[in-house]
Amino acid sequence: MQDVIIIGGSFAGLAAAMQLGRARRKVTVLDTGLNRNRYAEAAHNILGQDGVPPGDILAKARAQVAAYPSVTLVSGRADTISGEDGNFTITTEDGRTIGGKKLILAYGIVDDFPDIDGFAACWGKTVIHCPFCHGYEVAGRPWGLLYSSPMSLHGPVLYANWTDDITLILDGNAIIDAERHKLEHRKVRIVEGGIRAINHQDGKLESLTLDDGSTLKLAALYAHPRNRPSATLHEQLGLEMKETPTGEMVAVKDMQATSRPGVYAAGDLSMAMHSVTFSVNSGSLAAMGALHSLMMD
Repeated sequence: MQDVIIIGGSFAGLAAAMQLGRARRKVTVLDTGLNRNRYAEAAHNILGQDGVPPGDILAKARAQVAAYPSVTLVSGRADTISGEDGNFTITTEDGRTIGGKKLILAYGIVDDFPDIDGFAACWGKTVIHCPFCHGYEVAGRPWGLLYSSPMSLHGPVLYANWTDDITLILDGNAIIDAERHKLEHRKVRIVEGGIRAINHQDGKLESLTLDDGSTLKLAALYAHPRNRPSATLHEQLGLEMKETPTGEMVAVKDMQATSRPGVYAAGDLSMAMHSVTFSVNSGSLAAMGALHSLMMD
């Protein structure tokens, strides 16, 4: 019987595992190896790791976590879950069963890309979702923003920290006159239609082909595709969920506790704002929450 089973071995899961390993607790980490930011060439805004490929950071982190004798790293996907606080059972897709007293769900989310030629090839490189993560490298150059929800209208205000050359692509969505006037006052160009194709070289965006056949030269396109949890264990557990502008997340309370005793959530699965730094922080908090619960049993 493990003290804690962690589902997901990316930044949040490994941070939780290290915290618990250093507390000499028995931990198993199940991981598919499909971290969400595997598309990115480099990770940014991470103290001491700025500009390092995320896969390199994770490889080093796995080696460090594996050095703790009470932590076991398992390559595989959790398929089903049963039990209750103090006695959970995970069954993997290959039929293995693992028992644990507490659970930390850190399996993240997946992005559902729009059906635009070139979108997937550029994702994480020049089609991006966070200016803090990737904006510095394309600062001062033309940016586009693909409308996805009313939250998109706040983007140009934020992006002005990096560029004054912004085009909002409405993709057929209507916006009220007051919002349109605000954008025009900020000299934001507005394209009413959508994107037919993203023209690029090895993921480096060169231009967009718009619905009307015209082209728009850009250095970066900001987009916020719909996302969803990458597994269904939260559904099997009946956890309370919370809507975000681009999908849904597991609702958490103090120390990343979910609506079910003994179950904690961390990383992108539990946050509306997504970054490596936030994920590591939430993983550490979840570990402390699980450890505190173990000590109270």
